[in-house]
Amino acid sequence: MALRSDIRFAVRLLMTQPGFTLVVVAALAIGIGANTAIFSVVNTVLLQPLPYPEPDRLVRIGRQFPAGIGYTASVPKFMAWRRARSFDGIAAYDFGGPGLNLSGGDRPEQVRGIHVSADYFRVFGASPAMGRTFADNEDVPGGPRVAVLAHGLWVRRFGADPTVLGRAIVLNGEPFTLTGVLSERFRPEPPAEVFVPLQGDPNSTNQAHFLWVAGRLQPNVTLATAQAELKVLGDQFRRSTPEWMDSRESVAAEPMRETLVQGVRPALLILLGAVALVLLIACANVANLLLARAAVRQKEIAVRAAVGAGRADIVRQLLTETVLLSLAGAAAGLVLGVWGARTLVALSPADLPRASELTRGSLLASVLDWRLLAFTLSVSVATGILFGLAPALHLASDDHGVALKEGGGHGATSVHVARLRGALVAAEIALALVLLVGATLLIRTFANLRAVQPGFDADNVLTMQTSLAGGKYSTTEQVSILVREVTQRIDALPGTQGSAAAVTLPTEFGPDLPFRIEGRTLPAGARFHGDEQWRYVSPAYFRALGIPLVRGRFFDERDVQRSSPVVIINAALAKKYWPDGNALGQQLTIGGGLGPEFNDATRQIVGIAGDVREAGLERPAPPVVYIPQAQIPDAMTRFGNGIVPATWIVKASGNPVTLTEAVQKVFLAVDGLPTSRVRTMRQVVAQSTARHNFNMLVLTIFGAIALLLAAIGIYGVMSYSVQQGRHEIGVRIALGAGRRDILSLVVGRGMRLAALGLVAGVLGALAATRVLSRLLYGVGPTDPLTFGIVAVALAAVAFLACYVPARRATCVDPLIALRSQ
Repeated sequence: MALRSDIRFAVRLLMTQPGFTLVVVAALAIGIGANTAIFSVVNTVLLQPLPYPEPDRLVRIGRQFPAGIGYTASVPKFMAWRRARSFDGIAAYDFGGPGLNLSGGDRPEQVRGIHVSADYFRVFGASPAMGRTFADNEDVPGGPRVAVLAHGLWVRRFGADPTVLGRAIVLNGEPFTLTGVLSERFRPEPPAEVFVPLQGDPNSTNQAHFLWVAGRLQPNVTLATAQAELKVLGDQFRRSTPEWMDSRESVAAEPMRETLVQGVRPALLILLGAVALVLLIACANVANLLLARAAVRQKEIAVRAAVGAGRADIVRQLLTETVLLSLAGAAAGLVLGVWGARTLVALSPADLPRASELTRGSLLASVLDWRLLAFTLSVSVATGILFGLAPALHLASDDHGVALKEGGGHGATSVHVARLRGALVAAEIALALVLLVGATLLIRTFANLRAVQPGFDADNVLTMQTSLAGGKYSTTEQVSILVREVTQRIDALPGTQGSAAAVTLPTEFGPDLPFRIEGRTLPAGARFHGDEQWRYVSPAYFRALGIPLVRGRFFDERDVQRSSPVVIINAALAKKYWPDGNALGQQLTIGGGLGPEFNDATRQIVGIAGDVREAGLERPAPPVVYIPQAQIPDAMTRFGNGIVPATWIVKASGNPVTLTEAVQKVFLAVDGLPTSRVRTMRQVVAQSTARHNFNMLVLTIFGAIALLLAAIGIYGVMSYSVQQGRHEIGVRIALGAGRRDILSLVVGRGMRLAALGLVAGVLGALAATRVLSRLLYGVGPTDPLTFGIVAVALAAVAFLACYVPARRATCVDPLIALRSQ
């Protein structure tokens, strides 16, 4: 009954003060809404179970090394691991995906396709909406060409036709029989629209690590048990084929969810911590408002105490008011959080794990998820108690007799309360400084990445991909003819300055291959001298990307299969393996011993190219070997075309986007090839730093909100201080104090609070920013310049927030101020 009465009284009181109520609710809505937005993403990416049946039984299997786990596997290793009895099923699937050209209809298109073993659907719990998935006899070398469609492609391309099963569709020029359509609820990993059998050879000797491997644990089997069994299988594999697995390598199994999010977990947790600081600053502002309001409620509380209300009754009533305010702020914050979450999803990098679960429809479900609702409710109640406790205790402990005698309406403020309000403002400034230092460090990281010389010219370059999988381009000569015809036609288009083909683009994932240096003794127990990045390129590749020639020559049209095998290395590889600078004319044998797909001729180094940031702008340029596309062994061409798409580069004289339609028509005219992932090279580079940019943008927004709230806080305290100190100021002016003296007095008081907050903030930031180390580039977490810039900027804002009330103080009429007392 007492609580119900407190709630009714609190509602009536808050409704009679709409201005105060709206200000408090708005401040809390900003803090709680920002927390809700970030937590909705954290909830989906880090906390929610994977969208598969019994997701806790899903694990990813990889290769364990002293430095960490590599989650790629070869066909022979997959065949060894799949014998583990701890699993209900183990599946392999390629993660690059060559893309598949889907013919028929008005225009061919390239769809996202992956090769999967037959157990893939059982491991991930993918039940078909129609038909069936692959049978075991379809997942064998030379097995039938069959395919399964994702629900989205079935609806988009086939109009949800229920008679599609058993029909033949043309993928990369070859007929595939459709056996099934997956459920709409299934979220493939990685994202895919069509699935074809892996048809891995149990007797394969191909040691390329191009597969991901996932397993579903047997019921009641622990991960530790499965890990022990996999280790035994790994040891058996090493003993039988020591040339393919040395003593440093073992087998590892990790929960699937952990492996998906491990790259983004630190950043998301940092953002969650940062937004919590925003909420604390909002709470400090609201607490200051309540303390100011408390001064004019002293008589009311005194009357309640006089008629028998105890201290606990008063505290309960006041906390009821603040909790109601925080719940109202939470309701508004939840709405603001939904909007903020959608904005975050729109701004998030394309490679954010579980991004398919953050679409608009599923995002609403995420926002209404019990974890998020429980989080918002808990934050709102805790917030109400946090910012309401100090004012409640202050009012409940006041001398109510004095308040009744003095009328309680003058708003007299005790020294204790003034110090408490000052401490809250100092805390706001300290928290704002921590956020602003973090944001500035990320801004400087962004600036440093933008200033990095990538080793190539990204201006006016258009890129795209085509799928060459299938039998039509199974030989190097067939691909070479296509490359020549396509590049000749593109080069003839107005506005082009050259075009080329390559296996991948700079800053994006690329393969690596081991090699031997002819005439050099191998280290004891080693089979190769090195294992470095490998690229095939057509002759105009270096010119199209503006990669400089350091020594020797680039490839030209003479470098074909019938000519002498040649290779170009970059400066980093030359420095690493020939520190004396004598690399030209040396010979390399690349890839031998990894299986017949990689048997290559010995090649002579004919050129040294400039270094390129192949692995991203934040990483040094790795050593790279470049092979002429026209000299790749046929077996390597067939294998490569089956797992990755071909990449094309077009150098334009102006805006490359204007060439998009004309270039696409060239591919269609040459062989009906659809293109995909059409991007400018500037977009490719930007995508390589997208996570850095996202972290910087979000933390900068939080820092700006914190700065604004801190400025409002110190302005409010100083304005209230001037109002409460009108009598003192009037006396000083009457005794001869000048305008400058009053300005110095008021500004000095505010800046002392600011100085206290800055000192505390610097100490806090020195500790807090160390967690940003993994997100920074070219700047340290305790960079003195960053700390100095932020401290000066925050001090300037604090000065302005103090100066405005101080100017108003100089206008006090001493006669009116003295008479009002």
